[in-house]
Amino acid sequence: MHFELAFVLLFSIATAVAIAARYFKFPYTVALVLAGLGLGIVHAFEPPHLTKELLFAVILPGLLFEAAFHVDFRKFMKNKLAITSMAIPGVVASMALTALFLSPAMRGMKLMEGFGLIHAMVFASLIVSTDPIAVVGLFKALGAPKRLAILVEGESLLNDGTSVVLFTLVVGVAAGQEFTVGSAVMDFIKVAGMGGVIGAAVGFAVGKVILRVEDAMVEITCTVIAAYGSFVVAEHFHYSGVIATVVAGMVCGNWAAQEGMGPSVRIAVESFWEYLAFALNSVVFLLIGLEVQLSSLLASWLPILLAYGAVLLGRAVVVYGVSGLLRFTSEKLPWKWSAVLTWSGLRGAVSMVLVLGLPDDFAHRELLVNMTFGVVVLSIIVQGLTMAPVLKALGITGLKDVYQEQYELARGKLGAIHAALASLEAMRRGREIPVDVLEPLERDYQQKAQAVEQQLTTLKQQSNRFNDEEKQEAIRRVLIVEKDALFSAYQQGTLNKEVFEHLTAELDERIANAKDAEAHFPEEDAHVPPPKALAS
Repeated sequence: MHFELAFVLLFSIATAVAIAARYFKFPYTVALVLAGLGLGIVHAFEPPHLTKELLFAVILPGLLFEAAFHVDFRKFMKNKLAITSMAIPGVVASMALTALFLSPAMRGMKLMEGFGLIHAMVFASLIVSTDPIAVVGLFKALGAPKRLAILVEGESLLNDGTSVVLFTLVVGVAAGQEFTVGSAVMDFIKVAGMGGVIGAAVGFAVGKVILRVEDAMVEITCTVIAAYGSFVVAEHFHYSGVIATVVAGMVCGNWAAQEGMGPSVRIAVESFWEYLAFALNSVVFLLIGLEVQLSSLLASWLPILLAYGAVLLGRAVVVYGVSGLLRFTSEKLPWKWSAVLTWSGLRGAVSMVLVLGLPDDFAHRELLVNMTFGVVVLSIIVQGLTMAPVLKALGITGLKDVYQEQYELARGKLGAIHAALASLEAMRRGREIPVDVLEPLERDYQQKAQAVEQQLTTLKQQSNRFNDEEKQEAIRRVLIVEKDALFSAYQQGTLNKEVFEHLTAELDERIANAKDAEAHFPEEDAHVPPPKALAS
């Protein structure tokens, strides 16, 4: 099958899966992996393989840059100790613990002759990076604290680079290279540190260009150059392209975008990167499912389960250990969050590509491939599907459980009542039904409307959040109407291009201000008691 046709099929399948996942309220990334597994079993078509070239040249820089671009640097710095502790020393500790748990278990079960500590370390080094895409969307949907999402995203941005560097060092040792702790630490600092320097330099250079132009297409292109250029330059000099892209994304998102992009341009840039992230995630999670040989995994089910248990146990020890140490700092975490951080450590495409990059003659390569693929699939399906119940069981779902359900119920009732009143008014105007029949019904529905409106008023008195949401919803609707009217006038020739662009720029600034206002809603009103249940 032609490469181009395969990608058209991939995007078509991803679109269908996205629609179905939204309809059935199913985690999108989990649905993609399951769809890929199903298509792989029936051999529906020959997909592009998830190679290192595809991931590192096309997919990874785009995903990393988009995530880093939207990270608020101030919030990142407020949690810098927690994030860096889990993403750098935490990753090293997690790798060591996973290997120490796995190696004796494999020997004790006599699963593979000659599978020693060094092979367990190779596996641990490539499996330690996390992929939070499947759970961050759930955090937002369930109203989990924003700080928790920042911790998960921030750790993932940094631990990808840490794991790639560790993997390179460990594979070198397994191949017979000389190893000392001092040289390994210096190599790590050099590779990661120089990657950060290159990313900062590329981000700064691109930012300077953005500061001097005001053209959406040019500035989108500049951000693409920053994303892929920083990665390519760092990898060319054998430094961390992952760290370089993350740093470049944070520089562009927190400095260049804030200082150099007008509201209209910024909306265009953000829309571009949101779509690109959706497209790249769709491809990579679908390819993960398609890449897996289910029969091969089933044949290695016991090593896979042992590896999955070792990975979870190693992460749990590290997360709870870091949480314990942070209790003596200003960044202390609730113990409930430690459980979520442990369970949210899903594994993704980086691990699969790293293991596929092992030399063909590497000892126990086939087993390492099966273990990695199995752990990735298990983590995405098991942890991805159970993340929402875990959050709800621990009570980490923001305002949704306390206020949102009652508020949405009242809004839904009021909408239905108003629709009924509008229908009765239409019957009255059309003289379809006698007035003496309609009047009692109208009075009944008006009384219901007044009761529900009183309930909404009570809810809004208990939390200003709902008032703000209604105001922002009204603002969004009228701005959309304004923009649609401008576009229609321009198409009909009523407005010339210069006037249209001037008015659109003003309108985009108002839209950007509305988005900023919405982003600053309070996260929680924990001091306010829950509202009483609404009457039926």
